[in-house]
Amino acid sequence: MNYFQRRLVAISCGLCSALLAISSFAQSNQSTADTTAAANKFLATLDEAQRGQLVFDFKDDAQRKRWSNLPVGSFPRAGLRMGDLTQPQRDAALAVLAAALGPMGYEKTIQIVEADEALRTQGGGRGRRGEPGRGEPGRGEPGRGEAGRGDPGAGRGDPGDGGQGEGRRGEGRRGGRGGRGGTNFGRDNYFISFLGKPSTTEPWMIQFGGHHLGLNITLAAEQGTLAPSHTGAQPALYELNGKLVRPLGREVDKSFALISSLDEAQRAKAILGFQVRDMVLGPGRDGQTIQPEGIKASDLNEKQREMLLDLASEWTGIMRDSVAAAKMDEMKKNVNETWFAWSGPTEKDAAAYFRIQGPTVHIEYAPQRMGGDAGNHIHTIYRDPTNEYGKKWWTQ
Repeated sequence: MNYFQRRLVAISCGLCSALLAISSFAQSNQSTADTTAAANKFLATLDEAQRGQLVFDFKDDAQRKRWSNLPVGSFPRAGLRMGDLTQPQRDAALAVLAAALGPMGYEKTIQIVEADEALRTQGGGRGRRGEPGRGEPGRGEPGRGEAGRGDPGAGRGDPGDGGQGEGRRGEGRRGGRGGRGGTNFGRDNYFISFLGKPSTTEPWMIQFGGHHLGLNITLAAEQGTLAPSHTGAQPALYELNGKLVRPLGREVDKSFALISSLDEAQRAKAILGFQVRDMVLGPGRDGQTIQPEGIKASDLNEKQREMLLDLASEWTGIMRDSVAAAKMDEMKKNVNETWFAWSGPTEKDAAAYFRIQGPTVHIEYAPQRMGGDAGNHIHTIYRDPTNEYGKKWWTQ
């Protein structure tokens, strides 16, 4: 059993709460000092050439934006590839993530990676051009979410486009084994990089990603943000050691509970009159905005507003507890200016798109309707239009 699987089995078993409470990999009281110490331990395991691949200048905007939900071979990444590390180095790399993320966020990350390994072992690892899926258009002009005309979301499957459709081959860059023409999946094809040197006082950044995962973790002293980041899953339901795993299962359950709680008048506002097929502001759409749509939280009752915030916490809560709590406090202050929009069927577990949009948050959940079970292939995006990449902490 590999390291990813050992960690996933541990955090997915019936003793989850007890294990997480004592785990040295995912604690609820982590600080930037803990993350910095873990990062320096990881650096100490690397040789000079590897450190040169891992660490970028903090001002390197090209690397900052070099992330995607597309698989290796369809989008070039830089940094260190997990499959090229020794086991101790891989363990140390994951310890950095565990220190930066909360228990829930670390669990979700490992489950997404293992979903991609399941995709590989089920025959999706080196498919024909365009497999799996060919990336339907993102269907999202600003403020509407309808079919493109060159607006955000009208993706064509090209790296960096709004739809981020999966299926176009890419060119390799340093650190990338999968960039040589093949579309590769699996736990080995995830990359880690740092922007800036690990520090308890100066801003720096951790990037970790691959197919259906793009984490951009910016730290500035005890402040932190995950914006912008992508979490997704394919398959969204799989079995590991006899247990069913749903990396984004809570997002699904909470969203249907919320839409089911709305009365007829509220649904008339929340449900969009058109179909949204993919993320409107996905990877490659930094700095863009859309008009809010749906129902405003001021038109929800108190219980429904709590449900909306709880749904959003599946993204804001990925970061360590202190950072997640600060973000949730911010969202609570702005809750009446937060919108909830829905597109698609409202029957439980049907494939439906939804969006949460407020002054400091933009979340989208988008099942991929590509000729199969749309609910088994999911894209999501988390953004903060006021603080992408933590810029309010390091720009004047």
